[in-house]
Amino acid sequence: MAGQSIRFEVTKLNCGGCAGRAQKALAAVPGVDEASVNLASKMAKVEGTAGLATLRDALKSAGYPAREAQVKLAIEGMSCASCVNRVEKALNAVPGVLSANVNLASETAEVRILAGSVDGVTLARAASDAGYKAHLAGDDSAEREAHKAAEHRALTRDLIVAGVLTLPVFVIEMGGHFIPGFHEVIMNSIGQQASWLLQFVLITAVLVWPGRRFYQVGLPLLFKGAPDMNSLVALGTLAAWTYSTVALFLPGLLPEGTRAVYFEAAGVIVTLILLGRFLEARAKGRTGAAIKRLVGLRPATARVEREGQISEIAIDEVALGDVVHVRPGERIAVDGELLTGTSYIDESMITGEPVPVGKGPGDTVVGGTVNGQGALSFRATAVGADTMLARIISMVEDAQGAKLPIQALADKVVVWFVPAVMAAAALTFVIWMIFGPSPALTLALVAGVSVLIIACPCAMGLATPTSIMVGTGRAAELGVLFRKGDALQTLDSCKVVAFDKTGTLTEGKPALLRSEAAPGWDADALLRLAASAEQGSEHPIARALEQASDGALSQPEASEAIAGHGLRATVEGRALLVGAKRLMDREGIALGVLAAAHDEIAQAGQTPVLVAVDGGIAGVFAVADRVKPGARAAVEALHAQGIKVAMITGDTRATAQAIAGELGIDHVEAEVLPEGKLAAVKALRARFGAVGFVGDGINDAPALAEAEVGIAIGTGTDVAIESADVVLVSGELSGVVEAFHVSRAVLRNIRQNLFWAFGYNVALIPVAAGALYPAFGVLLSPMLAAGAMALSSVFVLSNALRLRRLSPVMGGGRGAQPAPRLEMEPAE
Repeated sequence: MAGQSIRFEVTKLNCGGCAGRAQKALAAVPGVDEASVNLASKMAKVEGTAGLATLRDALKSAGYPAREAQVKLAIEGMSCASCVNRVEKALNAVPGVLSANVNLASETAEVRILAGSVDGVTLARAASDAGYKAHLAGDDSAEREAHKAAEHRALTRDLIVAGVLTLPVFVIEMGGHFIPGFHEVIMNSIGQQASWLLQFVLITAVLVWPGRRFYQVGLPLLFKGAPDMNSLVALGTLAAWTYSTVALFLPGLLPEGTRAVYFEAAGVIVTLILLGRFLEARAKGRTGAAIKRLVGLRPATARVEREGQISEIAIDEVALGDVVHVRPGERIAVDGELLTGTSYIDESMITGEPVPVGKGPGDTVVGGTVNGQGALSFRATAVGADTMLARIISMVEDAQGAKLPIQALADKVVVWFVPAVMAAAALTFVIWMIFGPSPALTLALVAGVSVLIIACPCAMGLATPTSIMVGTGRAAELGVLFRKGDALQTLDSCKVVAFDKTGTLTEGKPALLRSEAAPGWDADALLRLAASAEQGSEHPIARALEQASDGALSQPEASEAIAGHGLRATVEGRALLVGAKRLMDREGIALGVLAAAHDEIAQAGQTPVLVAVDGGIAGVFAVADRVKPGARAAVEALHAQGIKVAMITGDTRATAQAIAGELGIDHVEAEVLPEGKLAAVKALRARFGAVGFVGDGINDAPALAEAEVGIAIGTGTDVAIESADVVLVSGELSGVVEAFHVSRAVLRNIRQNLFWAFGYNVALIPVAAGALYPAFGVLLSPMLAAGAMALSSVFVLSNALRLRRLSPVMGGGRGAQPAPRLEMEPAE
């Protein structure tokens, strides 16, 4: 790995302490520039030059090995050992590959990877790029899902076994508290000694079978001096079991009056914590629901035309340049450019916009979207990881793996939290032994075990990553992609959002807004003549006049461009002059009754286009870059959230002020050159505070990078704008509002989770230690401690999952027509 970023799956992560220690182990590897471990997704992200084997060994030594997976490829075209060497070299060069073994005889390759770091399609492409066509012989994603399913089945089995074995013990010990005379029935039937012996057998089976997972992980880490949550559970349950076993078989070793058993506590602790993990696993599965839905948009097959024949092939076999055919109602397989057919495409699953978009030859189509009623054919322009859908999934996955600054405190706490809890449990035991009433040993054991069990830092470790995963997934469904996860927190602190004008607030192309004709002239007829004269011009204003004219245009008999003024033409035998006022002044043509209209248009920041016919003024047209639908509503929604709105543009101040007045913008920076936008962002920061900048990503890269949060307007396949922190897939300005809305909702959710996680431990550790005993005679049972600990994690996860139902402020742009595709470069 040479100066690259890589993500992979880490196993045996059960709490925030685990994630912190795994991250610390990775960060300590020479060559690692940055490392982060996400507890919710169980994924690590590492940037730097460290080798994969070194990273793997570091995690293994720390007790949290990276999960490895094997991908099998079928390779075609190999003929000798040299071919084998080239394929192996190509595969080994792919980030995430631990080893590649190519077999010439079987024409296969066995590739060992760090799970989650690379997919089979990428590996197959690497071999194909080396000159040997390759395809998947197995599905690594299916293997991963199978692995997760196997883990879930094992957890379910262990929970059921633990529950079945623990229930009789719980009934025997606790039944007397709820059923009068129950305890006497037990004593008079099987007797205390037989009852304790039965409990010993059943609970020992619980600890040896379903509970072994805690000891297999927790005890080795404890011996290494790096205890985790499993260590706390192992210590607590073993302490209860050992004390009870001594009381049963060697009662003489215990002081008089302290002979009691707590087998039920050990069994119930294991059962409740397994129940908590079971519920966590189900909740965590739902946190990645957005990613799964995005992945589910990718069809399994495509109908491809090759050598005149249309056949259905696997999606992974579609190559660049293939002609793909799509029936009405089918999902489009990959990105491409339409060759034949017209239809309306439902792009809502990617852009968040439910209004189908009309498409015709030459337009782009995006893989994962749904074709309407027309039959289409298109040429594939992006396949595999290069498609828009794949890039969106990658962006969301990267953002979900982010670690926000707000998590720093939790990370610092969990590093020392487990050792501190163990010390607190030991101190609790000692204090009870010294100052506690009789039976002091029994009370000291109960209090010490309760402290060990209740203080698991799981909730602290889950508080931030689960909210990020659910929040960024929900944002993606609204058409907002957080390319950098920390933008979630930074956006919440932005006090002002600055918009580029052309192509962002406006459509990026001139349009006819107003027509005024002199007496004796019809405005529509005059527009047709002017548009006919402009047919040979490449000026954007010419295109605006052509598009606005409804009638059939005539071919000009003569046409002459007059630089800086306009043009002269002969159309249908009539002499036309089309251009600015200075053209009319040069030709000595007075504006007459149109003078007032001309001045009104100019003062409104629009471009007046004058038309003279046969030497007399005939009309004036107002041409301007039209404001995008929904722009004013977006500005008003931002104001409602307490955010100031600014506009930065290279256009004239008059034009900028006119648009600002129309939209209700607070602050205008006009006549700014592209290189001056960066300075304008700095000026806004000095005046208002943290700045979010919204641009179309063409001339706005410096400003997007300079702002605290750069928000790029993405249209079509132009979504991977490297300078931006956030990308609005649909190109709708409502996405800016939704980005702020999601940011604030996620940060609020994280603060709730952290408050609960910290508050839970701060409040209940003293209770578990016996703080209430002197005043109320209440000592927390280890069983209740286990239930409270499991509940804390489930609460945090459930709270994060509420973000899945986050409602859009503006309906995600729903109901508004999608923004027109840009047909010219912005003027700025």
